[in-house]
Amino acid sequence: MPRSRFAGSLISPKVDVCIDMGNPFLNHTVDAFLKIGTVAATKIVAEETYGMVTRGSVSSHNFEKSLKKMCKEGAYWGTVAGVYAGMEYGAERIRGTKDWKNAMIGGALTGALVSAACNNNRDKIVMDAITGGAVATASEFLNYLT
Repeated sequence: MPRSRFAGSLISPKVDVCIDMGNPFLNHTVDAFLKIGTVAATKIVAEETYGMVTRGSVSSHNFEKSLKKMCKEGAYWGTVAGVYAGMEYGAERIRGTKDWKNAMIGGALTGALVSAACNNNRDKIVMDAITGGAVATASEFLNYLT
């Protein structure tokens, strides 16, 4: 009986961008902004391409709308990531240790700051701070597993 076999491996690509701003805090912030902003823009490209293909209409108006959405989402998520990276780095420098608590502090401060910038009420700001801290801490714990 003939046999067939499939073998493969999935290795995530690693992209490193090195921009030296002359300050480690700025280096971390700009690096996070660029990486996550690019991911957000790429997500919008995939969504909009799928939408255009399913609708069957590709026009300059749709293209312009997609480009504006890419810039908006990329800038928003890049800014959030930059704030988080800066807060986490700041917590690390102030505390003098590198552990999961820095992620928790950075996530909570970022969640509160982004929520306050959106003119939310106090209860929503507290909830977003808790959520930011929880997500950042969970992400840090997942990094320990790999």
